[in-house]
Amino acid sequence: MRRILVTVTLLFGAALAFGQDITGDWQGTLSANGMELRLVLHISKAADGSMHGTLDSIDQNAMGMPISSISLKDSKLSLVFTTLGANYEGTVASDGKSISGTWKQGTNLALDFKRATNPVKTEPKPAKPSDIDGAWLGTADFGVVKLRVVFHIVNTEDGLVATMDSPDQGQKGLPTTSCTRDGAKLRIEAHSIGLVFEGRVAADLASIDGTLTQMGASHPLLLTRVKNEAELAPKRPQNPVKPYPYREEEVSYDNKVESVTLAATLTIPEGKGPFPGVVLITGSGPQDRDESLMGHKPFLVLSDYLTRRGIAVLRADDRGTGKSTGIFAEATTADFATDTEAGIAYLKSRPEVDAHKIGLIGHSEGGVIAPMVAARNKDVAFIVMMAGTGVPGDQVLVAQGEAIEMALGKSPEEAAKNAAKEKQMLNLIETERDQAALEKELKEIEGGSRSADGWIKQATSPWMRYFLTYDPQTALRKVTCPVLVINGSLDKQVLPSQNIPPIRRALEEAGNNRFEIDELPGLNHLFQTAKTGAPTEYAQIEETMSPLALEKISSWILKQ
Repeated sequence: MRRILVTVTLLFGAALAFGQDITGDWQGTLSANGMELRLVLHISKAADGSMHGTLDSIDQNAMGMPISSISLKDSKLSLVFTTLGANYEGTVASDGKSISGTWKQGTNLALDFKRATNPVKTEPKPAKPSDIDGAWLGTADFGVVKLRVVFHIVNTEDGLVATMDSPDQGQKGLPTTSCTRDGAKLRIEAHSIGLVFEGRVAADLASIDGTLTQMGASHPLLLTRVKNEAELAPKRPQNPVKPYPYREEEVSYDNKVESVTLAATLTIPEGKGPFPGVVLITGSGPQDRDESLMGHKPFLVLSDYLTRRGIAVLRADDRGTGKSTGIFAEATTADFATDTEAGIAYLKSRPEVDAHKIGLIGHSEGGVIAPMVAARNKDVAFIVMMAGTGVPGDQVLVAQGEAIEMALGKSPEEAAKNAAKEKQMLNLIETERDQAALEKELKEIEGGSRSADGWIKQATSPWMRYFLTYDPQTALRKVTCPVLVINGSLDKQVLPSQNIPPIRRALEEAGNNRFEIDELPGLNHLFQTAKTGAPTEYAQIEETMSPLALEKISSWILKQ
């Protein structure tokens, strides 16, 4: 939750596609601000039928920008560009030779594509390696989190080209817009994420000392050569290794209410069923089925643990993420709840799953969704709330910001001052309906910094406006099935002291006498064993999920 994890958000993936064949290259021209930008779409199909693609902006020298999701149904094409904050909606002509549509990125612009008769190649040809060719690693301190950054530099006939990795987020190969060198000075730009690195190459060519700037904020960054890139992979000892002692299936199912197709993984225990089943519900932000974050895959570890103990598990890519269709940016928590209901319906259709023993496990925002669904679906057998909230989102975010800042060493006075500022901005978002006036007031509170623009766009999204005012107790007062509520004592994103008491009161008001609440000592928001609970630790901790939490969840479910 909150904007703490958006600093270098590099999201890749693609969705399942249906209908006409749109594989190949497509050319179009976008007229924006008096400029004519030539664009090229490259779309390919994997062996499993999923569609993948990239976008080149030739006149901006921005090549290979990833398409996060692709969906095609009844000639209606939807492309989502997460790193650009943009999407494209178009209609494929019946002859398959053109696409007419609209580019949406802050404003709506007409954009038509025509199929290229010959493959379009925009990649530069390699040339003799320069003295800085290779991989360069540094660690950037973004305040709430420290992330390793890797630049891969290659010399070509057109000059230096660079790509960027964020190993701690499990992301690789983000194309940069430009990589230029003037003597010892090096400058790398990535317009798609608003990032610039400026540094000086050391005389011995062993390091590049400089500054990384993103969204108006600058951070010192010292790059050193990487000799063995295999060492960059974070150690995650809990990730299961195949072959698994259970069945694993790639599946998909429809949310007919929202016209969304969810792509998922179903794991089924060995032996004779039917087995109890659970649907896993991810936290906020576009998440894949493993809830991948900071190099960790919490839902992969959790599903493996539960399936080995006799519980069937369904975990899906969020809509508009990975292989699922739909537009993530236009959805709210209530919309995501209908995706969960589609998952329940799918599990009911599987003979290996006991239709009377299907429950929900939700983490963070998923812990808000689980009670929403259980409150209106009496056949939900049980729910597990992992760091779910008990108060409206505006209260959660203010307390979260204050707690994180103190965990990072700020004084209580300074943290309280910033919390008051945060509360003022959130109140504005909730009450001011004039978008222009809202943006002006928010920028004034932020001090007019350029970094305000990116946050304002997120803060005024449909999801945020819903999240800020929704009271989870509304649904909790209607939940009568068994409930397990667990929180980590060191959670700085969903504070146990703020959220557990109202959750308890709401369940008591529901007349529910079948709930258990546990505050697990020493665990953070991801249920890792932590020192401070600050998000800066997430990537550095090798443990993905504490055995204490895994055992608590599985043993409680099996008792139901």
